[in-house]
Amino acid sequence: MITRPPAVAGMFYEASPDRLRAQVAACFAANERAHEKRRFIGAVVPHAGLMYSGHVAAALYDAVELPRRYIILCPNHTGAGHFAAINRQGSWRTPLGDAPIDETLAAALMHESKLLADDTKAHAREHSLEVQLPFLQQLLGNDFTFVPICLGMPRYELCEEIGAAIAKVIKASDERVAILASSDLNHYENQTETLRKDELAIDQIVELNPRELWNVVDEEGISMCGYIPTTTMLIAALQLGAKSAGLMKHATSGDVNGDYSAVVGYASILIS
Repeated sequence: MITRPPAVAGMFYEASPDRLRAQVAACFAANERAHEKRRFIGAVVPHAGLMYSGHVAAALYDAVELPRRYIILCPNHTGAGHFAAINRQGSWRTPLGDAPIDETLAAALMHESKLLADDTKAHAREHSLEVQLPFLQQLLGNDFTFVPICLGMPRYELCEEIGAAIAKVIKASDERVAILASSDLNHYENQTETLRKDELAIDQIVELNPRELWNVVDEEGISMCGYIPTTTMLIAALQLGAKSAGLMKHATSGDVNGDYSAVVGYASILIS
């Protein structure tokens, strides 16, 4: 059994179990609690250190009816490994325990798309997927499975192929599977410009328009690191019958540290 050790514990989130539980709880406490849980097909969630974007991610995780199976898409910040890297077996470890990979789901995805390759290098130091797991573990214990997919393929037609494969596999599943796309928004411009660019990207996500999201990121120079996984998630969600989307929370790093000269934008968005 292959276990991926935590890569960013003690950096992006607390390294001890008790301190991490308290940190995740504080992320939830930063928002008004949701009055009802909503079913969802997919979502966008941010992935900076929990001290910066955790309250934005928590706004989504608190508001949804969580299934027990996930496909989690993330960008490839390191450039290492395959451009569409999946882990097909084993587990990922955080201070809260081991989160098992959904081997059945992973095998089905690899059967549907030959673009996906079983590759540990792309995932080894990648933080953007790892930081989602403590939220799921806090809410579900380790009673869930997931498939990690790290995407670094800047071609829309490749997103279409993998998105179609995800939709087909989920349609064939006898259990509900949710798709999470891990992404931050614009990076390291001032607050005014970041809010402008963030809104352009958010508008296309909320309009369920993956092609226009892809175009606006390129045309406006939006440094949205997870535009590839977000585009792929939207393509899959539409094929799964998505009809609406809603912004759960939007903030920037400046809202936390008070420095508005060079901020990073964060949003959580629900697709249903």
